[in-house]
Amino acid sequence: MTATVGRDSGVAARATDVWKVYGTGEAQVTALRGVSAEFERGRFSAIMGPSGSGKSTLMHCLAGLDTVTRGTIQIGDTTVTGLGDSGLTKLRRDKVGFIFQQFNLLPTLTARENILLPLSIAGRRPDRDWYDTVITTVGLGDRLGHRPSQLSGGQQQRVACARALVARPEVIFADEPTGNLDSRSGADVLNFLRNSVAEHGQTIVMVTHDPVAASYADRVVFLADGQIVSELVEPTPETVLDTMKKLDGLAGAAA
Repeated sequence: MTATVGRDSGVAARATDVWKVYGTGEAQVTALRGVSAEFERGRFSAIMGPSGSGKSTLMHCLAGLDTVTRGTIQIGDTTVTGLGDSGLTKLRRDKVGFIFQQFNLLPTLTARENILLPLSIAGRRPDRDWYDTVITTVGLGDRLGHRPSQLSGGQQQRVACARALVARPEVIFADEPTGNLDSRSGADVLNFLRNSVAEHGQTIVMVTHDPVAASYADRVVFLADGQIVSELVEPTPETVLDTMKKLDGLAGAAA
């Protein structure tokens, strides 16, 4: 099954007939089986599926964090497949932002320094107006001088979100961004991501296991056994949960 976009405003990330195989012989595992999917610019997309469905593998391949065994990955007009180390480094620096479950902040740097780190590494100065917009949106103006140990988990994740946004990447990949947060902090982060799409045209692709988190997205793509098997547009927690129950039931029947 091919997951398609809903309106013609350009594709931020695309997988075409992507296969990912780990290991050889009896230890061989096929994580992705001919996956084709498009993720539209200026939209919030979620990827879901049962444990072992290939959702994180798909995101890592899309983001250039893992190579594909067969098929093609594109970010905007850049073909990721076949890029060497320097090309991948440039792609991640200039076109892709990341938000991880573990925050990945440097403990010796302040919130401000962590947010600006990708630009500093690239030798770029921040766009002051955009930086101010990001800081206002993330709501951490009074915490910028604090180190991660002085911030709550929710505040640390909002710093990570701001760090991903400040370089204005073509697409932000978020891997279980609320996985280590309580429900209130998780809602704050999801509202921030939702607003960054609605108000600033950001593109976000998020892997999650949480139906409530997925309901913040414009669209949810479901994987099972390494293949796209369903999708929802304008999801609600209830429709996401119903779809996940059906997939879990199919997985149980197959086992």
